[in-house]
Amino acid sequence: MLSYRSDFMLPQICVTITLTSLLFCCGPAGPGLPDGDADNGGLFLPGGFEALVVADSTGRGRHLDVNSNGDIYMKLRGITPEGGSVALRDTNSDGKADIIRYFGDYTDSHNYGTAMKIYNGYLYFSTPEAVYRTKLSDGELVPAAKTEVVVRDTIILNGRRVEHSAKSIAFDKEGNLYVSFGAPGDVCQEENRKPGGKGKSPCDELEWFGGIWKFDADKLNQVQADGEKYATGIRSIVGMDWDPLDNNLYAAQHGRDNFSRVWPELYSTWESALLPSEEFFRVPRGFNGGWPYYYYDQMKGQKLLNPEYGGDKTRTGGADTVGLPVTGFPGHFAPNNVFFYKGDQFPERYRHGAFIAFHGSTIRAPYPQAGYFVAFVPMKDGRADGPWEVFADGFAGIDTIPNTSDAHARPVGLAMGPDGSLYVSESVNGKIWRIMYKGKKSGFGKTQLAGMEARKQRTNIKTPDEKEDNLQKGNIAAGEQLYNLYCATCHLSDGNGDGNRYPTLVASEWVTGNPFKLIDLVLKGLSGPITVKGKPYNGVMPPHDFLTDEQVAQILTYIRSGFGNNAYPISPREVKRVRENPGDAPRRP
Repeated sequence: MLSYRSDFMLPQICVTITLTSLLFCCGPAGPGLPDGDADNGGLFLPGGFEALVVADSTGRGRHLDVNSNGDIYMKLRGITPEGGSVALRDTNSDGKADIIRYFGDYTDSHNYGTAMKIYNGYLYFSTPEAVYRTKLSDGELVPAAKTEVVVRDTIILNGRRVEHSAKSIAFDKEGNLYVSFGAPGDVCQEENRKPGGKGKSPCDELEWFGGIWKFDADKLNQVQADGEKYATGIRSIVGMDWDPLDNNLYAAQHGRDNFSRVWPELYSTWESALLPSEEFFRVPRGFNGGWPYYYYDQMKGQKLLNPEYGGDKTRTGGADTVGLPVTGFPGHFAPNNVFFYKGDQFPERYRHGAFIAFHGSTIRAPYPQAGYFVAFVPMKDGRADGPWEVFADGFAGIDTIPNTSDAHARPVGLAMGPDGSLYVSESVNGKIWRIMYKGKKSGFGKTQLAGMEARKQRTNIKTPDEKEDNLQKGNIAAGEQLYNLYCATCHLSDGNGDGNRYPTLVASEWVTGNPFKLIDLVLKGLSGPITVKGKPYNGVMPPHDFLTDEQVAQILTYIRSGFGNNAYPISPREVKRVRENPGDAPRRP
């Protein structure tokens, strides 16, 4: 058993915990708290904690907040016919939502909502295009007031919206609203994401992107130019919060992508899976996080120059002029929310630090995808007060996550209820958990945290072994054999094709692009004119639907990682999904 399961605990009874053969004595359960689910909703938590599932399948959830009466409000990634937000109410105090209502009189052309916070009687929320608010009414679950625009994003770069357009928000004690404006590309290259491409110097994108702007929380119809540029050099923020004890803003940055794809001569796939660090920043006014010139290497504990600006994995080049993180997490955990606990239900230690929800990224192949848990960073005086901890894990529902689409749930939102319970939302189906503390608060420490320390060795959290944890090692060998049997006759053993009837697989947009389109092509075959790397072809590829899901996955994983390609592997589950739903396979998250 890897975690204490507090559903075994009875008030004022001492029970033996099998994990460490240590005796743990529980105090009385918190007054008025409902029972946790028998399996804690699938979560693993420190000793004394319980969890229950408040609601399931409400829609692709993003951030959430909880009102003073216990009503829950969650932003959705898309917009339903009824709106892009959902409200939930528990009418019988069993912890489960009995009423679920969708609402929202606004548009979101980018189908990607993010923030949801309650502030001064208003519900504030965001889309890539704007920060909105609507007045909450006493006793009413769904706001009846008209939605108002607080901040409108009017900046369009080269005729398009930027890549990292999520609008995370936070409020200070003085009535100010902080809004993140993400970078329009990966690392401010002259040609975005081009292998070996140079970075723009100086980076002109920093004028309006890659930072945080401060606004008046009560003023309507502001645009970015109306705000104060509060911080810069932060590539992409999806989670930030104001710490009331330190009276300062904190934010978590999503680091850059694909070191090994863009700079294969410098970075191995193993290094690319772990770098750069996801940085958790303390953000005072005027802060500079260093993007795009620098990245943080958590294994070396150093800021280093990005290769686009002359970096070679050792050069620092003035990195001492930019801010260091409070702590650096391994790469591609995808921090999607930051929350400073302000209640008194949890042990006192949780009032001195930050919870961070790691959504999990897609950029760790050929190693297991990582993140998919909630961490806690103990802090003192604005600095980390010890190593970060695993607070809640088990969201993904599987032990090893080959592809993001394999995860059953991906935690996103964090919020506190009026009784001090912690609520967590996720983005696959819109499940919401409520985490409660039922143990004895005095003496909480190493004994109760031992099970969570052990979970740092799970494949979604630990530093992978460069050889043993490479998920492609078996598939590559099997895929190569199947490729030579079924594909090499036309595309040749080196993947270059004959240049006439059969196109190359080397750096082909068909091979490294949308994986579901590629799977569909292999299963159905293809005939008629196509263009590959700008060259026309007009041949016939027969269907290969006689191959098993595993065989198709092995072949495609082989060609997407071989011949100089560096694309994510394909799983049998994805092949099965396309086979059963031809023409209706979604894009990978």
